Amino acid sequence: MSEQSEVKTSSKRGFASMDPQRQREIASLGGKAAHASGRAHEFNSAEAREAGRKGGRAGRRKAAEAAEAAARS
Repeated sequence: MSEQSEVKTSSKRGFASMDPQRQREIASLGGKAAHASGRAHEFNSAEAREAGRKGGRAGRRKAAEAAEAAARS
């Protein structure tokens, strides 16, 4: 394998390699900036309820599909 095609397993770069506390700080700044500029979406209770309903339906559908697949095998 050549040097260029080797895969590095760890890196000191990128958001994911940062300390979790530092990630939270950066994310918090982004959220505050979005709200300050008026670009952030704030769910009202009706929107939150509908989002929860959609998530529940998707979860039940996946569980049913998995059960069907298990029954076939």
